Amino acid sequence: MKKSISPLTGQEYLIPENPSDKEGIDQFLALHPGKKVVVVQGLGFVGAVMSLVVANALTEEYAVIGVDLPSPASWWKIRSINEGIFPVIADDPKIGIFYRQAREKQNLHASFDPYAYSKADVIVVDINLDVQKESVANGELKGFDVDLTPFKKAIASIGENCRPDVLVLVETTVPPGTCAKIVKPLLEEKLKARGLPTDQVKVAHSYERVMPGPKYIDSIQNFYRVFSGVNEQSADAAEKFLRTVIRTDEYPLTKLGITHATEMAKVLENSYRAMNIAFMVEWSRFAEEAGVDIYEVVNAIRMRPTHKNIMLPGLGVGGYCLTKDPLMASWAKMNLFGSKERLQQSEAGVGINDRMPYFAFRFLHEQFPGSLKNKKALLLGVSYLNDVGDTRYTPVHGFYQQLAAEGCDITLHDPHVAYWEEKGMHINKDLSALLKDQYDVFVITTGHKDYRNNPAFIRDLLDQKPAFIYDTIGVLSNEEIKTLSAKHIVRVIGRGDLNGIKK
Repeated sequence: MKKSISPLTGQEYLIPENPSDKEGIDQFLALHPGKKVVVVQGLGFVGAVMSLVVANALTEEYAVIGVDLPSPASWWKIRSINEGIFPVIADDPKIGIFYRQAREKQNLHASFDPYAYSKADVIVVDINLDVQKESVANGELKGFDVDLTPFKKAIASIGENCRPDVLVLVETTVPPGTCAKIVKPLLEEKLKARGLPTDQVKVAHSYERVMPGPKYIDSIQNFYRVFSGVNEQSADAAEKFLRTVIRTDEYPLTKLGITHATEMAKVLENSYRAMNIAFMVEWSRFAEEAGVDIYEVVNAIRMRPTHKNIMLPGLGVGGYCLTKDPLMASWAKMNLFGSKERLQQSEAGVGINDRMPYFAFRFLHEQFPGSLKNKKALLLGVSYLNDVGDTRYTPVHGFYQQLAAEGCDITLHDPHVAYWEEKGMHINKDLSALLKDQYDVFVITTGHKDYRNNPAFIRDLLDQKPAFIYDTIGVLSNEEIKTLSAKHIVRVIGRGDLNGIKK
């Protein structure tokens, strides 16, 4: 029997053979007669929180069912939601509040059964659509492709079960052209095969701008949204639904003419950010070579109003969006719209970002006195983002691989991750216990608040034997660097003013 392990608690759940939840869904809906049913397809970092927001809608009471696959990656989420543990941990108190309110109202149920789609008035699609990258050992991007098969399978599952007049609202980041060219025809095909009318189904696109962290809920409920439909009927239905869950009096909706446009807006929005990060990678390396403090430089530039959003350096780009969205757009340009030209700059930006962890490791290798072989190293942070337990495409992975290849004895800490799913590794969440041991190397790989502006953390580092402290995020203040440098060697990405002599 397969098992599913929670990365939050490390608890193992056995996945039964051929499970069914028809009875559970019917019992849940019997508690909510007369309420509209919203099904959220996908219980990841977007879908799970979206289900909370809908369960706590502003102007209408919904019965909400979150659906995911009975797979090792997702079964624990389904079990956790129904057993009283929300599957996302972030530094946002509203998550706990919204989840408790949904539990009290009993209007949120998690399931794996596509039977749920047959009961839905609205289906919100929040599933992954990945880009397959071909990379070499140093992270260099050699090629990529977009496999729509899993996404099509998920949409087909909706079409095989849904009512003919359902609203399917796609929030997933998709290649421009997907809703009109793939989702709508596939739903119509499945409805026709069931002998149902095909002219009533409504398909719309409204991309989320979820920001995991202290304003997780607000990034959905209290933030601007862009939407469109494949026709006016679809757009109107989407607008009506969104107005019940988003505070549109303060954050007005923006309607675009066609779904191609909203799909493009999402990937362009993320590509813009990814490109700016890639731009700063090159300048950070230049600052290291020139003996310059890039943070000092950036803060000086930010005084100019037109440049306030200039980025700071880091270990690398992680998460589900920025690591792939520029490639998704380039793929769509060629494969869905027949262009012979790629989005070359966007592809190059992803390539630079993918190599960031390897640049960061090379910097460590140059600055560390002696060999790293058999040295004890403590990596502080596994998540790609501060104060969130999200390891998807984390740049820590590439850095860890390089450090392990050098023969380092590595210990991992993350206050928000108990189990690193992608590597099948259990992570120690108790920093105090770990710091009772002695290490040769400390690498701050995620900007968690446990490492930022934390006097106790600095005192614990001072209690260590002389060591090499490497800050890849820029969490240490100048005062903390000065204090630690009295005993340790301290290096920071982009801080060429701190560098020693390269090996």
